[in-house]
Amino acid sequence: MAIVLKGDKQIENVPSIKAKTLRINLNEDIYGTFAEIGAGQETVRNFFRAGGASGTIAKAMSAYDKDFSDAIYGIEEDGRYVTELRLKKMLGHEIDLMERRLSREKHPNKLFFAYANTVATIDFSKRYKGHGWVGIRFQLDPKEDYNEISIHIRFHQTEARLQQETLGVLGVNLIYGAFYKHDNPKKLLRYLYDHIDKDTIEIDTVNFSGPRFAHIDNRLMSLQLVKNGMTEAVMFDPSGNNILPAEQLYKKNVLALRGSFRPVTKVNMSMFEKSYEMFLKENKVDKDKTEVIFEITLSNLRAEGEIDEEDFLDRADLLCSLGQTVMISNFKEYYRVVEYFSNYTKARMGLAMGVSNLIEIFDEKYYRHLSGGILEAFGKLFFRDLKVYLYPMKDQNSGQVITSENLKVHPRMKELYKFFKFNGKVLDITDYDAHTLDIFSREVLKMIENNEEGWQEMLPDGIAEMIEEKGLFGCIVCNVRRPHR
Repeated sequence: MAIVLKGDKQIENVPSIKAKTLRINLNEDIYGTFAEIGAGQETVRNFFRAGGASGTIAKAMSAYDKDFSDAIYGIEEDGRYVTELRLKKMLGHEIDLMERRLSREKHPNKLFFAYANTVATIDFSKRYKGHGWVGIRFQLDPKEDYNEISIHIRFHQTEARLQQETLGVLGVNLIYGAFYKHDNPKKLLRYLYDHIDKDTIEIDTVNFSGPRFAHIDNRLMSLQLVKNGMTEAVMFDPSGNNILPAEQLYKKNVLALRGSFRPVTKVNMSMFEKSYEMFLKENKVDKDKTEVIFEITLSNLRAEGEIDEEDFLDRADLLCSLGQTVMISNFKEYYRVVEYFSNYTKARMGLAMGVSNLIEIFDEKYYRHLSGGILEAFGKLFFRDLKVYLYPMKDQNSGQVITSENLKVHPRMKELYKFFKFNGKVLDITDYDAHTLDIFSREVLKMIENNEEGWQEMLPDGIAEMIEEKGLFGCIVCNVRRPHR
């Protein structure tokens, strides 16, 4: 056992990698295949070294040559090898061989598994640090269907050897977690980092499937990745499926809207629709290569210091019902969002926001942690090919409509604001719906909670019905208890 320390505090006794592999090797029922492509046979090596591997390892292979790999697993339409589809083909092929080559009559109690990874480690120029897909398909009862866990990783180490070693440890943790921690997927995710520094590897996508995980909502598992500091952002599509940010954003034009969306209102959708129209008119913006992202920050998900998971799912369900792609991030500042997108695309970007958000951007207090202060942040924000699409706000006291022309920033920021404004970085949304300017999410939420009339008209079509039907956000119109997810 190893002692894990957080600061000066002992938080947990963690089995060593040898102890984990030995426990699996000594379990006479666990039996399977290791197929590792791209970073050596690092995971299975740990099982060989632990001893007793003959009772666990049916086969270990690494098809490095692309022609051999294609002959075994088939040719991908896009010609790529480090993909989720390739991982699933590997797992399916190896499990099929296990079932065909080993008699169930002879091995009635065997729990078959296939572990696979397809990985690209850091290149010689060290421009691309590498990434990969890692997964396991496994049984927990020989009469039951297979379960599966797949994850996408991004390396942060700068030496191939170190990346290989880290991958080997991660693989052991995944296999051990699958067999011994499957009943608590949240803990299983945290245990993936046993004996691994979080700075060395990032997990940005995870999916659980199979009979033992039928109750798992993979969006909540994605939320755990951000919450636990395993990654800075996760994404899922309108169907609620986890998607890989790198694939979704690769070489795309990106328009992002940040908000609490609690609930999503007509003003949110008007802001999206009008900014989207303006964005598509920009030079070099192709509609077919444009991605719209509705972003919710982790701080927006917190209630009384803790993340309310039901509340998160409520907001996600509403946005997905409107056909939107959702991103959960750990970015407090807008420049960090832009930096994140820039990891995957050099194409044009846009941020749609309200007046209050733009005023916050020009508040120096948000950049005190940067050595270059607000100038450093703005260099990162506006150095990119980016524009801000500003939705107006009505002053609740005077009734005046505030735009980029008459908004007030701190006197010290006045000239800086003028610089970006007159260089075309901030554009007003002029074709706005005046009726939406009196809508505020927090007011709508209060009306829902207090069972007041009229909030339904402030929401996009179909959203009020979903809130009433499911009793979201404290709505008691339906007078029915919400079923436990």
